Amino acid sequence: MAGETAGNGAERKEAGLDPADWDGFRAAAHGLLEACIDRLVAARDHPWQPVPEAVRAGYAIGEGGGLGDGAALADRLAREVLPYGTGNTHPRFFGWVHGTGLATGVMSEMVAATMNANCGGRDHGAVYMERAVIDWVRRVMGFPDTASGVLVGGTSQATVICLAAARVRALGPEVRRTGNGGARLVAYAGGGVHAATRKAMELLGLGSGNLVLIPETDAGIDVAALRTAIQSDRSAGAVPFAVVGTAGSVDLGRFDDLEALADLAADEAVWLHVDGAFGAWTRLADPPWQRLSDGIGRADSLACDFHKWMYVPYDCAIALIRDERLHRAAFAARPAYLEGAAEGVAGGDPWYCDYGVDLSRGNRALKVWTALQAYGAGAFGAAITGNCVLARYLGEQVSAAGDLGLVRRVVSNICVFTVAPDAEADLQGEINARVVLAMQMEGVAVCSTTRIDGIVVVRVAITNHRTRPEDIDFLLAAVRRIRDR
Repeated sequence: MAGETAGNGAERKEAGLDPADWDGFRAAAHGLLEACIDRLVAARDHPWQPVPEAVRAGYAIGEGGGLGDGAALADRLAREVLPYGTGNTHPRFFGWVHGTGLATGVMSEMVAATMNANCGGRDHGAVYMERAVIDWVRRVMGFPDTASGVLVGGTSQATVICLAAARVRALGPEVRRTGNGGARLVAYAGGGVHAATRKAMELLGLGSGNLVLIPETDAGIDVAALRTAIQSDRSAGAVPFAVVGTAGSVDLGRFDDLEALADLAADEAVWLHVDGAFGAWTRLADPPWQRLSDGIGRADSLACDFHKWMYVPYDCAIALIRDERLHRAAFAARPAYLEGAAEGVAGGDPWYCDYGVDLSRGNRALKVWTALQAYGAGAFGAAITGNCVLARYLGEQVSAAGDLGLVRRVVSNICVFTVAPDAEADLQGEINARVVLAMQMEGVAVCSTTRIDGIVVVRVAITNHRTRPEDIDFLLAAVRRIRDR
């Protein structure tokens, strides 16, 4: 019968959706755990690879089951799923800004799956663990103890939450019921702001056309131009309600002057939100990189990911908001069946469903808590510092080479360069793109591309705690070999 494991049909029916053979399940799970650990131990041997057509076809789901929950399922997971990830666990995965995972994540995710806790609220351990993680982030980022936070899937969702609180401050809590009315709320950001901010403006009904992009200098947003834009829009009857500062831009790893933005936000009575998706964690790094995010604790809100530069498994991020009252006012909505209680399972106030979009929420805090308990904040700071050191080293090697060209100064962990600096612009971009693709397909390294001054260039983002100097040397040798070929 479809879906049967060990035992006859009667045993399967008796077990329901639990294993009919727990001993068989235990043995299969132990074997799969060994395969997962082997994969992490040998991460350097497993670069990204394309998914074969036969494997892709095998992912289709038919009417029946038939694999069962024992050895056959474990074997298929090990052979047809485990090898075909994004490749971001490999030390030469330099594409975009992908987190690289931790061995402790295997433990924490196993426990989280077993507990299967809904962290929307109620009185249970995962809720108190989330509070502990949020308290730790508050201290690291320099937010007051009275600030509030919530763990979410990523900075994109966190940005929506933070700007929703900013909207409540601008128009009052009635905005949730009445909408924006005739008010034209305007937000401001540098030209290189992440697309998450545009999406947040759209999702909140404010319109991405009301996100004003301010010219940038080497120091980030041009603060004088920003002040002029705010005053001009206010004179025209608009409501400037938020400035979005960037801590670690996606293309170049640049940082806005957050101290200057905080001063301006105070002068102009606007909300300062910081997109710190990965760069906020320079707070843990050594100087000079720690100083890049100075002023972050003066923000009204912050969005950042744990699954990037804190290396924990996907997905986990935080929305951190200075004023808990505004945060709660933007989201709290308890129907009668969710009324709290002084004690019992319905206790445990405050509930996190009152601080974000999700009512049903997984136990994201456990993997962060586990990582911090295992390694300590200092180890993460050292890893982040090490990534920046390697990016600087790459930039120095490129600058010293006569056949490569550094496109922009290395600020943090991202280096952009061209492999054909003397070629005409279109040809140069074509060569860069072809070299990047060839390295991916050959399993050498995964870099990404971006456009600087209209030219496609090679972009190397180092956010892997497994990367070593020899990986940078290997990358440069491969770039030259493939280019010359």
